[in-house]
Amino acid sequence: MNADDLGQVLAVVIENAIEESFELTGTEQVGGGCIHTALKVSGETATGKKSFFAKVNEAEKGGMFAAEKDGLGAIEKAGAMRVPRVVAQGADDERSWLVLEWLDLAPLDARSAGALGKALVAQHRLPQEKFGWTRDNFIGAMPQVNGWSSDWLSFWRDRRIHAQLRFAAHNRLPSRMIDRGERLVADCAAFFGNYAPAKSLLHGDLWGGNASALADGTPVVFDPAVYVGDREADVAMTELFGGFPAEFKAAYVTDWPLDVGYRTRRNLYNLYHILNHANLFGSGYVRQAEQTIEKLLSEIR
Repeated sequence: MNADDLGQVLAVVIENAIEESFELTGTEQVGGGCIHTALKVSGETATGKKSFFAKVNEAEKGGMFAAEKDGLGAIEKAGAMRVPRVVAQGADDERSWLVLEWLDLAPLDARSAGALGKALVAQHRLPQEKFGWTRDNFIGAMPQVNGWSSDWLSFWRDRRIHAQLRFAAHNRLPSRMIDRGERLVADCAAFFGNYAPAKSLLHGDLWGGNASALADGTPVVFDPAVYVGDREADVAMTELFGGFPAEFKAAYVTDWPLDVGYRTRRNLYNLYHILNHANLFGSGYVRQAEQTIEKLLSEIR
């Protein structure tokens, strides 16, 4: 199906969702990650011109969009950070889709990065009852198992690092990396000592590609993989894959300083994402995972 035909399908979806006429005037493929087809869908309504951001994939990928809708809704409900509003989510026999409001976004600068740091603290401070989440979701294209737990260490060990090592074994990644990773999983309690993390609502996939800003400097986050966990896991990822402007972390730690053990646990938390990338893309991420595992094991000795 070409972009014009797909646009007509989405126009009907949008029209039903907004409950007013929507006459398609154009579709434009835009950046939206490597998993889905991302489009800007523009049209005329009775109240003027409107545009929407749409992600489309095969029908069997609909669960990814349902999970993303759930995550965006959770962050919106928390009320601390701006997310794109969900317009429609669904599927037919051939394709699935998620339609969001169109936002004109720009990269984070010093002002918006600082505002994001403060907003993230506000979200992390909201009281939560248990670690985990009410449903499983996705980290990128990979399944992310959640459920609820009262024990953060066992949750992180079993449902994050050990889960990625099982994927690695299935993908036939290097056995030594997996064996050393299993050793790390067995001994990772050493990184926590007397540290008892607060239960915080996490974005879950907060790297630089998943945050931008509106023209007025309001930060916007998207593509979440939400769950309740240690706030350090969110902060750690902001320092991975290129990181955020320095003003982000400065604002965050001003409002809520990090524990002294964060500098070591940061590598443990980011190992999850490095292993995930190794499972998805192999190559250099495998080497990065091996190096991170060895560095963490050296901290235990």
